[in-house]
Parts: sequence; C-alpha cells; structure tokens
Amino acid sequence: MHVRTGHIVFLEQSTSTVVWSAKPNKPIEQISTPILQLLDTGNLVLRDGKDDENSEESYLWQSFDCPTDTLLPGMKLGWDLRTGFERRIVSWKSSDDPYPGDFSWGIALCNYPESMMWVGSEKYCRNGPWNGIRFSGSPELKPENPLFSYEFVSSKYEVYYIFHLRNESEKSRVVVNQSNGNVRNRFFWNSEARRWDVFTTVPRDNCDRYGLCGPYGNCIIGESPACQCLKGFKPKGNLMEWSQGCVRNKQFSCQDKDSSGFVRFKGLKLPDATYTWVNASLNLKECRAKCLSNCSCTAYTNSDIKGGSGCVMWFGDLIDIRQFQDGGGQDLHVRMHASEIGGNSERMVEKVVVVIVVVLIILCGLVLLAHRIRKVKTRKGLEEGKILIIKDPCKTVSIILNYM
Repeated sequence: MHVRTGHIVFLEQSTSTVVWSAKPNKPIEQISTPILQLLDTGNLVLRDGKDDENSEESYLWQSFDCPTDTLLPGMKLGWDLRTGFERRIVSWKSSDDPYPGDFSWGIALCNYPESMMWVGSEKYCRNGPWNGIRFSGSPELKPENPLFSYEFVSSKYEVYYIFHLRNESEKSRVVVNQSNGNVRNRFFWNSEARRWDVFTTVPRDNCDRYGLCGPYGNCIIGESPACQCLKGFKPKGNLMEWSQGCVRNKQFSCQDKDSSGFVRFKGLKLPDATYTWVNASLNLKECRAKCLSNCSCTAYTNSDIKGGSGCVMWFGDLIDIRQFQDGGGQDLHVRMHASEIGGNSERMVEKVVVVIVVVLIILCGLVLLAHRIRKVKTRKGLEEGKILIIKDPCKTVSIILNYM
C-alpha cells in the first residue's frame, strides 16, 4: 500500500501498476502516525494512531464504505445525505472475476425509502418501504429474530439499513451474485460441517420479480394465474401478458367528491414508493381526508405500523403489489369509484357505524322515556294508594294496588 497525491493505492508488485485506489476522508499528509488495521468485524480501516480505534469518526478510510458483493454485520447499506455518498452491494461478474457484475442491492431514495435490487439500471426485485418494523415485502423479517437484530435509520443526515449478530460467535454475510437464480443469499456459517448454509434467498418466487403483474395487479402465489386484478379493476390487455396490468372498471370524477371512496386491502406488499408523499404527524383518518382532497392520490396507509401513525400517499399507478397469505403484509386503502365499493370498504363501514349510532340514540331515548313515565305513575300511585312489590322467580315486577 502506498500514498499518492492524497490517495491510498495498491500496486501490482512487479510493474507498480495501480490496481486499486481510494480517497481518504481527510488529507493523509496531516496525520502524524497513520495506521492500517483490520478489525474483528472484518472492516479494514486507516486511522490516526493517536485516535481511538473504536471511533468511526476517526477513520480516514474504511473498507465498509467500499462494499463489493458482500454485506457484513455492522456494515451500512444506504446513503450519507450530507455528501451524497452511496453504499451499494454489487455482484461480481463471475465467481472468479471481481469486476462489477449486473446485479446490485441498495436503498432507493424517495420520500418513503425502500430496499431495492437492480439489474443494470432496471428495477429487478423490491423488498418494499420500511414500515417501522420491517420492509413491507419481507414479513419473515421479525424483530424477535434469535440470530440477528436489524435497524433502519432515516434522518436528514443518513438513510441506511444495518444488521448485527446477537451471538458474536456466529458468522453471517449477505451476498449478491449472478451465478445462479437466487441473486441475493443470506448465509450462516455451519461450524460442524465447515460450510456456509443458505438462510434466506431473494427472490423467493416469481411474485418477487418487479412489476410482474403490472399496474394494479396483485401477485398471489398459489393462484392460477398468479396475477390477479385488485377488486374494482379489470385486465388491460391479453391475459397471458400481465405486464400491462389492470385498469379501473369505472373512473371516478375529480369534480364530485362523493364519486370515489376507498377499499381496504389486507396483507399486501406496499406498491413501488417512487411517487409518494409522507407526513409522520398525521393519523390514518387525517391521511384519508388528505388523500380524498387530492384527485391524483390513488392510495394511502400508515407510514409506521409500529405505532399506527404517520401518513403515506401514493400518486399515479400502483405497481409491484403482492399478496401474503400467512398473515404478513400491510393494509392499503385504494381509491376507486363509489359503485365499486363493497362490504369491505370504508364507506360501508361508515354507514354501518352511523346506523348503529342512530339506533342506539333512539333506544336510549325510549328507555329514558319509559323511565320517566314509570316515575310519574309511581308518584301518582304513592299519592293515591300503596305499592306492593311481588317477586317472581324469574323477574321482579311492581304492581300498583289502589286501596279505597
């Protein structure tokens, strides 16, 4: 390793040809005792010998900022918004050629950031946006996972995903490759068999392929065909070519607020979040009103299911939806014409609630009226005669007896 014009460079020994270089965070010339150190985490760092080796701020350069095809525990996947620097995992060209391949995995920056895989510049597979507990397209990712913990940070300075092993004696890595059908694999080291065992794979099935069912199409494993239109929509074209997706059975009018409402769909991977708007302070009722007031809003839901708070709204077509049958996924409230709204709609729920409230008010009024009449009769009976209480085995009744 050498330092040339402020860069760290590795040279081919026989020809002194530069085979790799990196620019430190600050000029190396200003450092009195630079130290190159391989940490137990696998992170190769260049730091000032006078600084704390555990302080990330003291690193002049670290290999965790230059990932290749592997994500290790403690490595950030995402963006430093202050510098515009992105950490993305990129496949090797082949198993024995580390030149960058076609597949990559990172965090897609938008108002509602999400985990995404690309092939070249095209979207290939999407885990969905972060919903406060996990990525919406990864219901198997649970906080109580006994093997590793994880977190997603989204602030004005950084947006990244990171995981840590619960047991430091364990070894795990996530690898992006293009040498087999499973492009992204999470491995755990099997110490007894001395091999890397696959823990999870992405994509899991065809429904993980980006946009397989087109706009407003819902991919359901186990159905034939797997692509189905959301309720209130119909196939746009050839049933054998689902990439065209679905269109509305009936278009609602922007001039008539009562011409549209929302239907709640449960257990979905949320749609592509490229065209979204997020407000963390709104509740679900306020979110509905906000969406209804904007004719371009096509769907809404909570941005954080952990606390049932926040508002995220979609604009434009809803793309890359899939149904989870095992209780995973998330609710999504989709806008459609009032005539398409059935028993599972919010409008129907509102009507039922109104009817129940009205009936309860009437019943309460009748009970109060009966109570009032009874009091009047009782008072009259006391004035005119006596009251004899007879207890029946099944009920108690009051009989007013008048004595002359």
